[in-house]
Amino acid sequence: MSKNHKTVLIFGGFITAVAAAFYPIFYYPLTHKNEYREVQKTNRSGIEQADVQPLGVKIWSDPFKK
Repeated sequence: MSKNHKTVLIFGGFITAVAAAFYPIFYYPLTHKNEYREVQKTNRSGIEQADVQPLGVKIWSDPFKK
């Protein structure tokens, strides 16, 4: 195998590894917004926002709203 092929395989493997790492972190949540909204509704259901927020800090808002 020539030196160019080895270099291409090394960089291609690195790019593939980075893409595989970004899929569950970035792409999956973007394509499944409704699932994440439901999870947050469940997680935040018993919390009174005013009791847990420090003074002067903005109250939680839906990060998925535009």
